[in-house]
Amino acid sequence: MKCDKCDKPAVVHEVVIRGGVKKELHLCADHAMQEGIAMPQQQPIDQLLTKFVTSKSNEKNPAEELSCDGCGLPFREFRKRGILGCPDCYEVFVEQLEPLISRAQNGACHHTGSIPSQAGASIDRQLIIRQLADELDSAVAAEQYERAAELRDQLDHLKLHGPELED
Repeated sequence: MKCDKCDKPAVVHEVVIRGGVKKELHLCADHAMQEGIAMPQQQPIDQLLTKFVTSKSNEKNPAEELSCDGCGLPFREFRKRGILGCPDCYEVFVEQLEPLISRAQNGACHHTGSIPSQAGASIDRQLIIRQLADELDSAVAAEQYERAAELRDQLDHLKLHGPELED
């Protein structure tokens, strides 16, 4: 694109909206200085890239030094390969993995799975039984015996009569 005031290449491009009217301004370096527009100092691209790469390589990331106790996989190796070595890696690298998993799963950090439509009621029933059993264990551990008896009765009813729970 050329300067609005001469045939030199434009290096400054501004868009100004005043009173709902849009006005574009394209100026060469000389005309930009005449208009009082400060020009950023220009550096060759190789100098900019060198500064960027050297500053990034000098920064030490403590996560890069982590390694899994179970399989010995260093986090920097996971970053290269994208594959964890063992189930323990999830626990060791939890802080580094959560943002990655969250981004990949649209904000979710925990896998909930999906239920096949043919097995929906059966799996729902199994989930309810598992939840009630966990609640029963917690109630017994907390010595809440009345609550534990209610949960036991609900479990027995569910196992005998199907997915409808008593109120």
